[in-house]
Amino acid sequence: MIEPGPGILLIADPFLKDPNFLRTVVFLCEHKEEGSFGFVLNRRYENTLDELIPGLDELKLPVYYGGPVQMDTIHFLHQYPEEIPGGEEVIKGVYWGGDFEKVVEMLKNGAADPDKIRFYIGYSGWSDGQLTTELKEKSWLTVAGTRKLIFHRNYEEIWKDSLKQLGGDYEMMINFPIDPQLN
Repeated sequence: MIEPGPGILLIADPFLKDPNFLRTVVFLCEHKEEGSFGFVLNRRYENTLDELIPGLDELKLPVYYGGPVQMDTIHFLHQYPEEIPGGEEVIKGVYWGGDFEKVVEMLKNGAADPDKIRFYIGYSGWSDGQLTTELKEKSWLTVAGTRKLIFHRNYEEIWKDSLKQLGGDYEMMINFPIDPQLN
């Protein structure tokens, strides 16, 4: 088990019952003593970017449910460190945040590949010690984040592919039912 930190993926245990995190993978962007935050990678939100932000009519891009905290905020991960000022490198080649207006401009004029930018509504957050407790309770498995998983072409496969990265017995979990009592 890898210690939590920036760039680590939190893979929800197959039996985690919290509906906010059922079979999710969270990309941790920050992990400090006073708390942690990240974004759920594999749950698409019902609205597209143009439906959430006025004036972006031509940007019918998917938005993902980042988590249950501050659902009135939009965040983004990207692979454009030189072009988008103000971003923070989380892992090699993956940046969080930066100049939102620049992102919009790049997408509108075709200077950015939409597959290299992901938008999130809200975020996942843990207060001081909360994540450590959840890890001790085995609510989460941890694995190093990769650009391939973060910007996966098929978000519905991220949970399974993250477990495959752990290998061994973890791969068997891919086929576990959501509620074993229903078997």
